Amino acid sequence: MRPGESCLMGAKRRVLIPLACVLLAAGCTGRRSPLPEVRICSSLEADIVEPIFQEFTRDTGIKVRPTFDAAPRTADEWAALLDGGDKSPPCDLFWNTEILSTILLARRGLLAESPSVRDDRIPAMYRSTRGQWHAFAAHARVLLVNTAIIKEEEGELPRSVRDLADPRWKGRIAIGRPLAGSAAAHAACLFTVWGSIAAEQYFRDLKDNRVQVMTDNRQVALAVGSGQIAFGLTDSDDALAEVDKSMPVAVVYPDQGVGQMGTLLIPNTISILEQSKHRAAAMRLVQFVLSQNVEAQLALARGGQIPLDPEIDVSSRLKIPDGVRPMDVDFERAAELWPDVEKFLRAQFVER
Repeated sequence: MRPGESCLMGAKRRVLIPLACVLLAAGCTGRRSPLPEVRICSSLEADIVEPIFQEFTRDTGIKVRPTFDAAPRTADEWAALLDGGDKSPPCDLFWNTEILSTILLARRGLLAESPSVRDDRIPAMYRSTRGQWHAFAAHARVLLVNTAIIKEEEGELPRSVRDLADPRWKGRIAIGRPLAGSAAAHAACLFTVWGSIAAEQYFRDLKDNRVQVMTDNRQVALAVGSGQIAFGLTDSDDALAEVDKSMPVAVVYPDQGVGQMGTLLIPNTISILEQSKHRAAAMRLVQFVLSQNVEAQLALARGGQIPLDPEIDVSSRLKIPDGVRPMDVDFERAAELWPDVEKFLRAQFVER
């Protein structure tokens, strides 16, 4: 079994872990101490994560003060938001919906080392060697196809990310802006898996094929659902939103054929900032978020995050075909290559 493969296979049971309640001790005067608190910046939407934070507060007595920023951002943009400089940082924790910018923040010294109680349960490629970030609850990079344009029953569905460069779909395909968010992470991973020469040629081919570069993955999914384009590369949570609206679409987990590289899974990550002023409370929230209970909740929530823990049942809600094979990729290597990858992609896709 290849590394990472088990995360999509899932055992046939869901594990819910009881979370211990922590009572605040009363002082000798009979008055309670002020409630501890922790501040977190999340790029996952409020309606998905707020119930998790509320449960954490009920179980621990620790108040969570979240801020939300779902815009796809570069590592530079996240650093500008999260680095407090000589002042206190705006938050203690960072919940990121992708991994590339998290690793780049760690390389800048902005993230603290912290232990995880469950790293041995997930594939090695989703673990930080220094414990500066913790991965969980992934989304897949998928092809979303408009079935009113491309007939599934006629066997025409694209099956690989390379099909975006097929001339018969010239001008009728789209990707998200490959300089930020999961689209950037995907690009860096392609350079890691294919090598720079092949990856550069691929993106030149996309440009020659008049690929439409949209603001983000959500816009790609909306364009497919409306029939503006035939198919596009997007995230599974955005694709699932179009499925849930009963749009004429099909989700393809790409590159599953013999000798192909598999489908990229991009995990959420949670990290403690080096400048955190509430380190103990932050560590409690990290361990809570990494629990099987929370990962199961995220699988059932809007967007259907894919558990990395193989003991958690993959619900039919996720609409994942049996046996989907994840791409085996070195995310640290992808981050190492990113400065050169970014320079190349800007030259190709940013108008001057």
